[in-house]
Amino acid sequence: MNKLSNQRAWWLVVPVVILVAFNALIPLMTVVNYSVQETFGNNQFFWHGVGWFEQVLKSERFHASLLRQLAFTAMILLIEVPLGIAVALCMPRKGPWVSVCLVLMALPLLIPWNVVGAMWNIFALPDIGLLGKMINSLGIDYNFTQQPVAAWATTVLMDVWHWTSLVVLLTYAGLCSIPDAYYQAARIDGASGWAVFRFIQLPKLNRVLTIAILLRFMDSFMIYTEPFVLTGGGPGNTTTFLSIDLVKIALGQFDLGPAAAMSLIYFMVVLLVCWIFYTAMMRNEGQS
Repeated sequence: MNKLSNQRAWWLVVPVVILVAFNALIPLMTVVNYSVQETFGNNQFFWHGVGWFEQVLKSERFHASLLRQLAFTAMILLIEVPLGIAVALCMPRKGPWVSVCLVLMALPLLIPWNVVGAMWNIFALPDIGLLGKMINSLGIDYNFTQQPVAAWATTVLMDVWHWTSLVVLLTYAGLCSIPDAYYQAARIDGASGWAVFRFIQLPKLNRVLTIAILLRFMDSFMIYTEPFVLTGGGPGNTTTFLSIDLVKIALGQFDLGPAAAMSLIYFMVVLLVCWIFYTAMMRNEGQS
C-alpha cells in the first residue's frame, strides 16, 4: 500500500527561497548588465558585448592577481589540511579535556575577519609588535610592511592560525564517528599506528576531508578582509590577491565594466572548482 506524502511543508520554504533568490539574482543581474555595457557618465550606457571579458582575460594585471591567488590557496591547503589532521589525531576522544580542546579550537573561528587582520597587523609590526620584536631580536631582519617575503609569510601564518581550526573540528568529528570495532580488529592484528591511520582512519575521513578542502578552497580563494587590513595588498602588489584587485578596480578606479567582467570570471572559476570537488565527493559516496 502506497502512503500519500504530505507536500504542504514545502510551502513554508517558499518565502525563504524567494527572499534568497531576490537577494542573489538582482545583484548578479546588475553585475552581468555592467559587464556587457560601457558608460561615459550621466547614467548613459552603451552596448559593449564581450569586450570587457576579452580585456580582462588578456590583462597581465589579472593574470598576476590570479597567479598570486592560486599560489596563496595552494599554500594554505598544503599547510592547513595536514596540520589539521595531525592536531585532530592528537586530541583526546574521552575525558574532561575533550571540551577544553574543542573550545580552544573553536575560539579563532569566532573572531571577525577584520579583527583578525587588525590583531595580526599590531602583533607583527617590527617596532611594537610581539611577533615582530621577537623575530628581529633573533637577528632576522623582519618587516612585513616593506619586505615581500615577510608579507607573504605573515599573511599565510595569519590564515593558518585563523582557519586550521575548521579542518581540525571537521576531522575530529570524522574520527569520532569511526566505530571502535575497527580499532579492536587492528589491535588484534598487531597493526602499527601508521597502518591504523593509512587503512582505517584516512579512508573513513575521505568525505570529511573533501568537505574541508572544499570549504577552505572557497574561503582562501575569496579572501579579502584579513590581508587587506594586514597589508593593504602591499608592499607594492605583493599580496594583492584577486579579490583585493577587484575591489581596487571597482571602487578605486571606478571601472565598473572591467570589474563586473572580472567578478563573473572570478565566480566561474570558484564555481568550476567547487563542482569538481562536489563531483569527486559524490563519486566517493557511490563507491563506498
